[in-house]
Parts: sequence; structure tokens; C-alpha cells
Amino acid sequence: MKYIDEFRSKEASLQIASEIGKRAGGRKITLMEVCGTHTMAIYRYGIKKMLPENVRLLSGPGCPVCVTEDSYIDRAIELSCKKDVIITTFGDMMRVPGSESSLEKQKANGGDIRVVYSVLDALKVAVENPKEKVIFLGVGFETTVPTIASVILKAENENIKNFYVMSANKLIPPAMEAIVSGDKVYIDGFICPAHVSAIIGSLPYGFLSVKYNTPCVIGGFEPTDILQSIYLLVKQITENRSEVEIQYTRAVKVEGNKKAQSVIYDVFEKDDAEWRGIGVIKESGLKIKDKFKEFDAEFLFPFKYKPVKKNKECICGNILQGINTPDECKLFRNVCTPEEPVGPCMVSSEGTCAAYYKYT
Repeated sequence: MKYIDEFRSKEASLQIASEIGKRAGGRKITLMEVCGTHTMAIYRYGIKKMLPENVRLLSGPGCPVCVTEDSYIDRAIELSCKKDVIITTFGDMMRVPGSESSLEKQKANGGDIRVVYSVLDALKVAVENPKEKVIFLGVGFETTVPTIASVILKAENENIKNFYVMSANKLIPPAMEAIVSGDKVYIDGFICPAHVSAIIGSLPYGFLSVKYNTPCVIGGFEPTDILQSIYLLVKQITENRSEVEIQYTRAVKVEGNKKAQSVIYDVFEKDDAEWRGIGVIKESGLKIKDKFKEFDAEFLFPFKYKPVKKNKECICGNILQGINTPDECKLFRNVCTPEEPVGPCMVSSEGTCAAYYKYT
């Protein structure tokens, strides 16, 4: 445990925080972390309290469950009503509210909805239930997409005909561009997602530093990782530099994981996608290629868009963009709690509201 303990050293963390203050001086600096795991770690370890008041951290759209639109949940619920359909999903999707219900409530009402721990588990359900259509809810960023793609390839190789994926997979860099190019919030620099970057590497963030003059640092998840990432960003900003740096060198390479990237684009292709609170972002989603359409739930069950009933008091969309913080939502703690969530930011273990509720 010595190695882990060193990354959680109180003395080292305080020293780095002090250096951040010295480097920033009196300059106001706003940074955004774009990873739900970073968000949870920042609140858990009290990182914000260690920083000078002029260095501000905002949470971005780094939780795949949180950025999934209501319409996707509504569609999954609708499919679960079909007699010959089994819905499989990761557990954090179960309690995300749709327009009128959730998968958890639908399961209680008799829907065959099963929590799985991997896409392979979903494929196993299909093998064990050959007369049923088994649909896996493919929600995630670049981190999880290679596993989904590899299982689709496995289903093809093994001639499994009753396995389908309903893809809501998304790409992080386009969402970062949507935020930095907009006029709703100003960002001086990004703490880039580590898990995603282990797959895609550092090169896909290059346009942010070149086109938008926005520094980026790919940081790890331990307190000293995060603080060092903040220091590197502040250093770039005060030196008027704009680069993509890798702090998390023990896991992330410049070129990323080329094998995983290859598997992704063997099965998926880029498509426009809707992000909760942000809207449609061009080429920010991944849809299944026509070559593998027999595994695409969109092809099997064509869906007609229906107006979505949204809770106008829930500000998850603004929180995901860093416009508001959870305590600025009048539902937070009063109506919206982990036991009775109104929005997805309170449901997911990576959600900003869930982190804020637990650690503040």
C-alpha cells in the first residue's frame, strides 16, 4: 500500500496546493474536470478547499449516464414492455428517471430488465435465452466502447442472432469543444479524463490547445495526481502557454491504445448525438455500422420520436456544463436525493450532485 499512500500523502498534497497558490498569484483561473471519477475524487478529498479562492474548479459532462437524454430512457422502457425482449444494463442506469418512469420502476412492474456487470454477461443472457431478444443498453464514453465492439464481433463469430445493442455511446473531445466554443461558461483549462485518455491518448485534445488556446492536462485520480494536474495547468496559463500534457504517465500514452481504437471503428462510426443540457453535438456519438446492423436495436425496433416531458426545475443540464452548481438547484437535498432522484446527476456514482450531496 506504500505506493497508493504516497499518492494520498497529506504533506505532499498541501505542498502542491501551496505551489498552486504561489504560481497563480492573484489571477482568477477557472478550470474544468471532464471526468465523473475526477469529480467524485475532488469532493471526496476536499481538493477545492485546498485551493486558493482565485483558482476555481467546475465539473463538466464527464458522466455518461448523466448526459444520456430522457428520450433514450423512455425508449428503453418502451422496449422492455415487449413480451419477447430482455433489457440488460449496467446498474447505474436503473434509477435514471425518464419522462414518466425509470427502468427500476419498470422492472418492479414486471419488465424483464437485468443488471449485468459486463457486456459479456449480456451476451451470456442471450445464449441462455435463445427465444428472447436481448438488448444491451450501450451507454458510455470511449472507455467502454471497445468492450461493446468486441462483444458484437464475438456474437457475429459465434452466430448469436438474438443479441442487440442500443447505442448511446459518446465521444468526449467534441463535448469539450462545445463547451469551450460556447458563451455560457469561460474555461481557462481542462483536466482531461484519464480512463478515456488511456484509450484515445493525448492527440485528440490537440485542437483545444491550438484552435481555442485552452491548456489541457490528463490527470490521474489520486489527490496528488489531481493537484499536480491543476499545478501544471496553472503553470501553462501563467506562462501564456497552451499545450496538452500528460500527468498520468503511468497509464496514458500519447498514441493511446491503438488496438482498442481499431476495434471501436471496426464496429462503430461517428454520428451526431444529443447530450443532456447541451443539445446535439456533431459527430460526438457512435452508431453501429450497417455491416453489423443485425446487432443494432435501432434497426430491429425503428423508433418514432416522441415529445419528452422534462422537469423544468431540474438543472442537471446546466450543472453538466459548469453553469450552475448543485446547491443552486432548488430541488437539491429538499426534493432530489439519492433515495428519490429527480435528475441523473443525483443517480450516478459519477454524478456531480451525488458527489456534492455525499461530501459537502
